[in-house]
Amino acid sequence: MKYKLVIFDCDGVIADSEPISTRLFTDMVNELGLNLLYEESGKLFTGRSDKDCKEIVETRLGSPMPAEFIDDFNSRLLVLLETGLTAVKNVEKVLDLLQGTTPICVASNAPRNKVKGSLRITELGSYFNDNIFTVDDVKRGKPFPDLYLLAAEKMGIHPHECAVIEDSVYGARAGIAAGMTVFGYAERSDEVLLKNEGAVVFNDMLDLPELLLNL
Repeated sequence: MKYKLVIFDCDGVIADSEPISTRLFTDMVNELGLNLLYEESGKLFTGRSDKDCKEIVETRLGSPMPAEFIDDFNSRLLVLLETGLTAVKNVEKVLDLLQGTTPICVASNAPRNKVKGSLRITELGSYFNDNIFTVDDVKRGKPFPDLYLLAAEKMGIHPHECAVIEDSVYGARAGIAAGMTVFGYAERSDEVLLKNEGAVVFNDMLDLPELLLNL
């Protein structure tokens, strides 16, 4: 395989957390006075950092969010994840195939405690050990390339030799901007939008190993 490092996003790629997260965030921002549908909320916020989500909500509200909103959201989300989070279908089989042959890591726009919690709940943390990079490690999260460039630097691999596995437009944009090949997992995402960002789109996680070998 030509890729010397495979970098996985976490939410929506490893942990099937997006439906839980989006429903909670939609309910909470609507309580502040917005009137967002679930689908619209997903398009607006999926793949965004907490900081970016906060700025979008405040712009739409025309006023600041409560200071404790993001912390409250993350606390409530962790409780929901403890009982409702599962791994993305077939991702463990892919990790098994890559383990021992190709270095892998996680680079997520979520806070570190959420990422580590998701990996613990899904029992997939042992695949990555300490090779976990989050928005807490950079000044600018996705869609900027900083997080992916940091992951490549820390893992000692040139960006052009890295493959990124993403499910969001903003994550795909970050990977492309970092000079990496992006594979867009579209089971719950918009295939056209991912393709427009330059991602190689696939819908079944079991297709990923062959794509990594042949592209």
